Amino acid sequence: MTTPFPFTAVVGQDDLRLALLLNAVSPAVGGVLVRGEKGTAKSTAVRALSALLPEVAVVPGCRFSCAPSAPDPGCPDGPHENGGGAARPARMVELPVGASEDRLVGALDIERALAEGVKAFEPGLLADAHRGILYVDEVNLLHDHLVDLLLDAAAMGASYVEREGVSVRHAARFLLVGTMNPEEGELRPQLLDRFGLTVEVAASREPDQRVEVVRRRLAYDDDPAGFAARWADEETAVRARIVAARELLPSVRLGDGALRQIAATCAAFEVDGMRADIVMARTATALAAWAGRTDVLAEDVRQAALLALPHRRRRNPFDAPGLDEDKLDETLEEFGGDDDPDTDPDGPDGGGGQPPAEGPEGPEGGGDAGAPAEAGEAGEAERPPGAGSGERSPVGAAEPFRTKVLSVPGIGEGAAGRRSRARAEHGRTTGARRPQGALTKLHLAATVQAAAPHQKARGRSGPGLVVRRDDLRQAAREGRESNLVLFVVDASGSMAARQRMGAVKGAVVSLLLDAYQRRDKVGLVTFRGAAADVALPPTSSVDAAAARLESLPTGGRTPLAAGLLKAHDVLRVERLRDPARRPLVVVVTDGRATGGPEPVALASRAARLFAAGGVASVVVDCESGPVRLGLAGRLAGELGGTAVTLDELRADSIAGLVRDVQGTSRRAA
Repeated sequence: MTTPFPFTAVVGQDDLRLALLLNAVSPAVGGVLVRGEKGTAKSTAVRALSALLPEVAVVPGCRFSCAPSAPDPGCPDGPHENGGGAARPARMVELPVGASEDRLVGALDIERALAEGVKAFEPGLLADAHRGILYVDEVNLLHDHLVDLLLDAAAMGASYVEREGVSVRHAARFLLVGTMNPEEGELRPQLLDRFGLTVEVAASREPDQRVEVVRRRLAYDDDPAGFAARWADEETAVRARIVAARELLPSVRLGDGALRQIAATCAAFEVDGMRADIVMARTATALAAWAGRTDVLAEDVRQAALLALPHRRRRNPFDAPGLDEDKLDETLEEFGGDDDPDTDPDGPDGGGGQPPAEGPEGPEGGGDAGAPAEAGEAGEAERPPGAGSGERSPVGAAEPFRTKVLSVPGIGEGAAGRRSRARAEHGRTTGARRPQGALTKLHLAATVQAAAPHQKARGRSGPGLVVRRDDLRQAAREGRESNLVLFVVDASGSMAARQRMGAVKGAVVSLLLDAYQRRDKVGLVTFRGAAADVALPPTSSVDAAAARLESLPTGGRTPLAAGLLKAHDVLRVERLRDPARRPLVVVVTDGRATGGPEPVALASRAARLFAAGGVASVVVDCESGPVRLGLAGRLAGELGGTAVTLDELRADSIAGLVRDVQGTSRRAA
């Protein structure tokens, strides 16, 4: 068994270590979401925590880790008699990003349930994690419905498995820890709210601390057991402190003054719902117990707010998480409680907000590691070519709005999402088929229909139905998939009027918000001057796309063909990486093409590449003024897609109906 890196040897990351320890003291806090760049000891700290948790007593032979002193009366392996048990270390169970629902919650043997009337249940990872840690690395990449399932189990302390009227329930109480890199995409606000605490981590910029990180990591890699032995005393001390804090926790008093501060803080920061108040109360109580006190102080409330509120103020992917600490201090001072005890605020162990003390090798921490009116085409032609000619400073985006639904026609098989139709594990049932591999979603009526003609030949004599493996039918379901939405944005001089470009950016930001809500990947190609650039390769981080768009300069000629060819190349590469994810190309332009020999003919030929490949596309027509040339509509026809104006893009416009990409749809039919 691999020796884990000692928790107390992790350099820095005080908030991360404190949040993990508070959940070890009181799992009711609701888990931790760790956000940060790669190589910042996120996974190392989580794995190290499991070695600090006290051993758990379990009923021998119980697959669900029932406690001998209070076994679960509904345990599938029960009933159990009260009595002695066996002690084992607390487990840390990792949930892979590609795990199935059955792997998470467990699976029922439907064949035996139908034929024999027995509940043959194979436990999943939720059962394995009971009374331990459930760790989800890259939780932002996990399927949404799996995140919902594990968060529901964490909130209720139980897991339920339902299959065609057969139900199994078992206890599932665990410390939930998720880690994520925001550059790879965000969690939905509803899911963010379900995590009790959130911590932002980053690598230290202090050379001395970075040196210590490297020194400790190299020492651990050379001799893991010897390195761990040098930290054994510190690990034992922290383990004992966790046990003492758990025993003290029921005696901690949360007074009316502290409760007023918690409620006032949540109200002042306009946090939705009441979960934040409850989490803050539990966190402040755990902080007091960790400090060895029986009363909650204002400092505990302040630390609890810093851990429990920043992610709950994030209402869309372009909001930066964080908390105004000056406003927090003003609120706590204004609503300071009158019933705080006259207690040493540092407590016997030096305060609730401090992580474990320094170890034998030095400081603690560590880590794994102004513009004229719109320029016309004549004005553009007089400028010398080049990306910098006629360049204007970036323009801010107009206020975003709710857009109409743009979807890819046909039925795909891509990653689950909310945009286009797809064959999926979840959704409405559209038929039945023979299972390929393990049966996951039984179509009961089709199974009975397949088995019924053979009952006499199989010698059926009782009321039960004789069912064999060949009779089982899998439910065919239709749901929704996410897509790759590739934005191709014209940033040339013909688009550079400030008011107009602001409206264009506002429209793209609105489409980015829609992509975020539908769980799409996004990419951004821009073209201006003499060339096109991939401003953002395909990613799940729509806030990164919004940031690149915000700083986009404008000016120069309009190399439309270059923009389309660059987008075609991006799609070719992405198709090799993720062949199941279908693309939707959104070209934002007025349709003009200038620069180079035969720019219009080149753009036309480039557009026909998309039509020949069956790529779904839509052109957002940005042409303005009393005289319109209709160039964007002509471009949409060559792409095999459709065109919408900026006004038509709004969901509340007269033309605001659900619209598929018409040209490709006709071909698919």
